[in-house]
Amino acid sequence: MRPPSRRRRIDRAASLEDVARLARRRLPRVVRDFVEGGAEDETAVAGNRQAFADWDLLPRALVGVERRRTKVTVLGHEIELPVVLGPAGLARLAHRHGEVAAARAAARAGTVFTLSTGSSCSIEEVAQAAPGACWFQLYLWRDRALVETLLHRAAAAGYRALVLTVDVPCMGRRERDLRNGMTIPPRLRPSTAFDVLRRPRWLAGLAFGPPITFANLVGAPGRGTSASELGRYTNEELVNPGADWETLAWLRRRWDGPLAVKGILHPDDARRAVACGADGIVVSNHGGRQLDAVVPALRALPGVVDAVGGRADVILDGGVRRGTDVAKALALGASAVSIGRPYVLGLGAAGEAGATAVVELLRAELDAVLALVGCPDASRLDRSFVVPAGGRPAGSAPDGWSPRAEPGRADVR
Repeated sequence: MRPPSRRRRIDRAASLEDVARLARRRLPRVVRDFVEGGAEDETAVAGNRQAFADWDLLPRALVGVERRRTKVTVLGHEIELPVVLGPAGLARLAHRHGEVAAARAAARAGTVFTLSTGSSCSIEEVAQAAPGACWFQLYLWRDRALVETLLHRAAAAGYRALVLTVDVPCMGRRERDLRNGMTIPPRLRPSTAFDVLRRPRWLAGLAFGPPITFANLVGAPGRGTSASELGRYTNEELVNPGADWETLAWLRRRWDGPLAVKGILHPDDARRAVACGADGIVVSNHGGRQLDAVVPALRALPGVVDAVGGRADVILDGGVRRGTDVAKALALGASAVSIGRPYVLGLGAAGEAGATAVVELLRAELDAVLALVGCPDASRLDRSFVVPAGGRPAGSAPDGWSPRAEPGRADVR
């Protein structure tokens, strides 16, 4: 009897964890660790998930929820559900179609895909292959000429918004990658060869598919041509410890469309970003991949929402695995949530079908949550639908974390 196909198996997935289990069986450990790992002890990775347990949903009864609406508007774009696919570099490590497959899955679901600067499919390739709306994620590279080139390319290709990541002044230490000797492209080592050879489909995709490299840098003058040369350039130039608020203001002047600033956790930084012209704030700790022992994104969300005061959209990034997670984030003030690891694991499980399954599972779960909490419109979820868990007084922040914005600094540019 033939084993079920990848498509049949992904169709049987009942949760995002089921999808992740399929991916873990099909991806070699070096890739699994690259996708799922975090910095140092990975307490921040776990903290992003645990923070959702700090809040309980508080349903309302007899509301009338026969018709439910999951549409929201974020950065001026209406999407069918409040889940966007966030930036994740080198997606071809998970599947040979990489970011193109993820962008197509997002388009099919009626939501947005965000292309990483460090993608393995180029700006133009994704724009041509995917019919839906895309955003482009950018780092504040040291080389301003490169930044401007990437901005021009994204604008010319029709990307609708820019997502600027500001939380990587230096690279964090991801110890799983260090132990595995992770390189781009991946190389067989004595410690990893057996595990890789046990996954011939993945290996065939690596051997016969498009090369895994930093596609947006290929052909850039003075950056080399091989994946290893581009990788070294990325490690050296991606980080910019000299970036400051004036750097953000400089970039704002060079991008005409909506701009979201990603990697904000403190309310005062959110105020400053809005003062510099940001249209959106992505509350994120980079998925725990850079700084360990950092505050979970969800725990930082209410303070940022209050600081922004409706002057910009707020997106929650980090730890979302359930429809209840989406509902809690929206209730605490987010306009939408962003996911990364889940759809990359979906690619690893079944390519485009796997990424689609991840989004559709979240859609189905959120639709059920809206009915069960008595809120037929996702955009109308507010703090009346959540209470702190563990018997804390109403209105208190979980674990007492409530940073206060510093007065007089909000207008610093």
